[in-house]
Amino acid sequence: MSQSANGELVPVGGGDPIPLIRDIMTVGRREACDIRLPYPDVSSQHCELAFDKGYWIIRDLGSTNGIKVNGNRVHKKVLFPDDEISIAKKHKYRISYELTTAKHAIDELIEDDVMSQGLLEKAGLIRPRRQRPQGGDAGS
Repeated sequence: MSQSANGELVPVGGGDPIPLIRDIMTVGRREACDIRLPYPDVSSQHCELAFDKGYWIIRDLGSTNGIKVNGNRVHKKVLFPDDEISIAKKHKYRISYELTTAKHAIDELIEDDVMSQGLLEKAGLIRPRRQRPQGGDAGS
């Protein structure tokens, strides 16, 4: 767990930035989430942000309304500074952080990202596979 922020999510259109203070942060409607978005279109555990090798990675946790990065629906994606993240349909943020690692680290992360989706899914021709929720919550 990090002691200081590794960047922040800045709401598009105004609002207070959300500091990214842990290496892994859950985003969702549940009170137990690190970043709580109490809106009906946000799933109880919508997505996860993970700080790995100096880069932030976003991963959908089987949400109903999905996530987008720079307008493209994704299941898992390496984030770069100033990327726009859409959670559900209406909640947009820009991620702000400093790059601190070498290019070889991003190459490893992108390779992992490419392998996580089929080609048809990556091209947006089929919907992402949903993961079955763990426990009793349906995830929406």
